[in-house]
Amino acid sequence: MALRIARHDTSDVVQLSDGSRWRIWPADVVTTLQWFPVTELELEPVQDEFCSHVLVNRADGSRVRVIDERSSWPSEQVRRSLGITKRRRT
Repeated sequence: MALRIARHDTSDVVQLSDGSRWRIWPADVVTTLQWFPVTELELEPVQDEFCSHVLVNRADGSRVRVIDERSSWPSEQVRRSLGITKRRRT
């Protein structure tokens, strides 16, 4: 069954037509901003260190990594993924 975006009010959380809410991996948010409410999506489980599922756009195959909305991303891995380094205090 194809899912669709029901709400995407915040940049990192998307609610699907089945009522489920998913937190988007920060580096993948830009991809979801190109999706529309009519975009047909598949939710697939994945074996990944940080992500439990991926959302796949049926039309173009683009994928975004997600976790349940109630979960949080590990901050150090997010920083590394986005190329952000910790600043040393002097």
